[in-house]
Amino acid sequence: MSEEPRTDTIKLPDPQYNSKISVESAILARRSIRNYRLEPLDLSDISQLLWAAQGITDPGGYRAAPSAGALYPLEIYALVGNATHLSAGIYKYRPARHELQKKGSEDRRDALCQAALSQDPIRKAPVVLVICGVYERTTSKYGERGIRYVYMEAGHAAQNALLQAVSLNLGAVVIGAFRDETVAQVVGCEKGESPLYIIPVGK
Repeated sequence: MSEEPRTDTIKLPDPQYNSKISVESAILARRSIRNYRLEPLDLSDISQLLWAAQGITDPGGYRAAPSAGALYPLEIYALVGNATHLSAGIYKYRPARHELQKKGSEDRRDALCQAALSQDPIRKAPVVLVICGVYERTTSKYGERGIRYVYMEAGHAAQNALLQAVSLNLGAVVIGAFRDETVAQVVGCEKGESPLYIIPVGK
């Protein structure tokens, strides 16, 4: 799917394709981390996390996480409160150009925390990722079963991001308990986008 250029975009640093930690080591070390230092998250780390979740990994447009029919129903938002070279606000990841589209200038972590039953990691983390699904992209081909495929894909993307966080020496946790409609309002989800995952990330 092509994406038209916008003026409100931030080009992300190129992702790195190797690290000093193996996949096996990352799996072994992965834990749910709910407390974070009061330090900003580097823009390069945000870039790497988003690439791991939904970045382009093939000239044909295939992404880091498998997708039924290569229909890619996921959209990822980053709610930024404290990051280097990136002001507070709400950003949407655009995989085709590996960039962020700024959607709002407010720090919305407190509001997101309230929408997620006051789970404190959301407020504490310098950056919070929100994975949303557009069911129609998949159900248009696979019918009702496509809903299951969207959930599966969200799990693939989230695990990629969690293992990438380990390799970056970052802490993260997945949160699934929240008020869907309120989260969508806080994030500014577009029509058809349903929140599926909240992932606070920090040092």
